[in-house]
Amino acid sequence: MAKQLPKTDVVIVGVGWAGGIIAAELGKQGLKVIGLERGRERSIKDYTMVHDELRYGIRYELMQDLSKETVTFRNTLKEQALPMRQLGSFLLGEGLGGAGVHWNGHTFRFLPYDFEIKTQTIKKYGANKVKDLQIQDWGISYDQLEPYYDKYEKTAGIGGEENPFAGKRSNPYPNPPMKDTPLTDRFKKAAKNLKLHPYQMPSANMTKPYENPYGAKMSPCQYCGFCERFGCEYGAKADPTVAVIPFAKNTGNFEYRTYSNVTQILHDGKKATGVRYIDVQTNEEFEQPAEIVVVTSYVMNNARLLLNSKLGRPYDPNTGEGVIGKNYCYQILPGTTGFFEDEEFNTFMGAGALGATLDDFNGDNFDHSNLNFIHGGSITLNQSGYRAIQHNPVPSDVPSWGKEFKQASLKYFTRSINIGAQGASMPAKMNYLDLDPTYKDAYGQPLLRLTYDFTEQDKNLYDFIGKQTDKIMKEMGASKINDRKTLEHYDIVPYQTTHNTGGVIMGADPGTSAVNNYLQMWDAENVFVVGASAFPHNGGYNPTDTVGALAYRASEGIIKYSKQGGILV
Repeated sequence: MAKQLPKTDVVIVGVGWAGGIIAAELGKQGLKVIGLERGRERSIKDYTMVHDELRYGIRYELMQDLSKETVTFRNTLKEQALPMRQLGSFLLGEGLGGAGVHWNGHTFRFLPYDFEIKTQTIKKYGANKVKDLQIQDWGISYDQLEPYYDKYEKTAGIGGEENPFAGKRSNPYPNPPMKDTPLTDRFKKAAKNLKLHPYQMPSANMTKPYENPYGAKMSPCQYCGFCERFGCEYGAKADPTVAVIPFAKNTGNFEYRTYSNVTQILHDGKKATGVRYIDVQTNEEFEQPAEIVVVTSYVMNNARLLLNSKLGRPYDPNTGEGVIGKNYCYQILPGTTGFFEDEEFNTFMGAGALGATLDDFNGDNFDHSNLNFIHGGSITLNQSGYRAIQHNPVPSDVPSWGKEFKQASLKYFTRSINIGAQGASMPAKMNYLDLDPTYKDAYGQPLLRLTYDFTEQDKNLYDFIGKQTDKIMKEMGASKINDRKTLEHYDIVPYQTTHNTGGVIMGADPGTSAVNNYLQMWDAENVFVVGASAFPHNGGYNPTDTVGALAYRASEGIIKYSKQGGILV
């Protein structure tokens, strides 16, 4: 029997970037907020002098325990989905701060094209260009979201320089860009020789001492190379446990509870009444009543919690009806590894978001009239710091094991570089999320089932962008470049990116979207679902800046709802 707790104004499920921002904004308005985080507490002191690649980079210290909860996967409806037993394609975080603790810090705004992708694509190229894609506009424009981008970038202390293809900014970045290195400088020169437009990547790694609007003080980056999969011991990487959660607590209106795994949103069919959660240390069950429920856990967990709570209309891929689980998207990752026989580089040094990027082939920044795909991707040389265990590229004509591999691995550790691309992922009817009918987690809840495979759109985009990264690498003077395999079927085993999106998408039409542009559910007006789960498609960038902007937008909506109720417009 679940223990009934006193009612609160707002309960938040998941305390990362989105949950932390919403707690801070609501707390300063006097709303009583409880945050439920199923992982443990974290702070900077946990990472002091812990540059342990084996523990964090290989054994995933900061990630979800798959022995208790995982996802099942299949490529098509005809296949039997099986559980992901080992973290691979993406890394599901856990603990206070969420993935905002172990991210690299890449902080791009989506392009204006992204938010009105269907309208703009049909207007320019005609309806046939999108006939096999399940794309839709977001129900908000870039100009409407821009002030919220500005708020998040000030909170996270983003440093960067102007991107010639970006939407208009109301303010410059609050910090200068990261340092140029011989490699980023070489990339920029090669790109310019090819008549392209490189710029320094926007970064959440501090470039100088910085104090954000919440009074959080962050230190300048040490360029140690331990960002991705690691917490920052210097407080030099914007992190919710540094940037927003302390302020939220200091309002006196926010309490967070760790080791609290929410298993169900309680509701009466029209509105939520609270949540049910389990203390994962004692297995005690609690019910936390609330006037407003805010779901800010990871993409997949957002969709799974709604499905397990029977809240919203599940998506049916056969009919295209329903919205929860719809438009799951990933990213397309072409790129080029180059080898330099007579040069060495200090590639073991770097920072998570130290790099140079270009957007000439992103969004609709180039003509797609004669191309068999839409959108594109950003192209980046990222000097994040190669680590000894995980980084061992060799030319494609070298065996992948044995003496020759070991010799080549040692030789090319400082003689190889990579140019990567983040290709946009467009939604397809048969790529979606639902509940697995067979497998359950440690608490008896059905696992989330992922049905996903690459489409012809994906394969064509991959091939096109890969040819562009090859050209730049050759212009940089590589002695040889690795052959790139063709994109075939998606495999959940090798790590690719943790930029999963969709499942609880936003829009202007309740028939085709789960939430409105305040991230408020159409089917339950006092439930707000915030995160990359709201993206109707995935763009050519990292999602965090857009997640942060949407969190500020949602905060505004929740405050309005607390005063007036009803569906917000």
